[in-house]
Amino acid sequence: MSSNLAIKLREGTKKSHSMAENMGFVRCFLRGVVEKNSYRRLVANLYFVYSAMEAEMDKLLDHPIVSQIRFPELDRKLALEQDLAYYFGSNWRDTVAPSPVAQEYVARIQEIARTAPELLVAHSYTRYLGDLSGGQILKKIAVTAMGLQDGQGTAFYEFAQVSDEKAFKTQYRATLDGLPVDEATADRIVDEANAAFGMNMKMFGELEGNLIKAIGQMLFNSLTRRKSRGSTEFTPAAGQ
Repeated sequence: MSSNLAIKLREGTKKSHSMAENMGFVRCFLRGVVEKNSYRRLVANLYFVYSAMEAEMDKLLDHPIVSQIRFPELDRKLALEQDLAYYFGSNWRDTVAPSPVAQEYVARIQEIARTAPELLVAHSYTRYLGDLSGGQILKKIAVTAMGLQDGQGTAFYEFAQVSDEKAFKTQYRATLDGLPVDEATADRIVDEANAAFGMNMKMFGELEGNLIKAIGQMLFNSLTRRKSRGSTEFTPAAGQ
């Protein structure tokens, strides 16, 4: 019997999804305003989150629920390592560290892996399905905004082992509906998915301060350049 978990997750996280999309960092990104230092910090945080999630799920391959939503073709750890090497250099492992919120996120993943593994479904759904749904759009924005070339810095958005993303998402949702969960467990998974959205929003919030400062500096520099040319009129540059 189907648990309708896919629909419950979609409907039960609509508000959280909308709130996440309206975070300042996300809105700026979608409008093509991407500050490289803030973005690379996000990549670093995601590396620690995905590393924890994938490691914990690999420990639970015999679990009746977790084993069914463990799709290695969705793994992001190695892709994020490629991006970190691009943004931080070959010694990135000695440079990057999770932010306080990313540490909380990782701790939550590790905690439920020990105490309530079925809730890992919520974290898998929140991250991977979002990556598949908007990845190519976000990749194009990142490439344009940061002037990236030859696929550098965007490995995170590439799912080389998923030939048909639409079909895969359909398969993923069908797998969710087939999981052996009762109503109470399904509700707990939805609650955890909302909590996962909340942690992602907190990570975005950490980055907004740096992003605002960077945008302010760009505007200041642009105004200064115009004044130095003898004009007091200011017109925002393209993409600002």
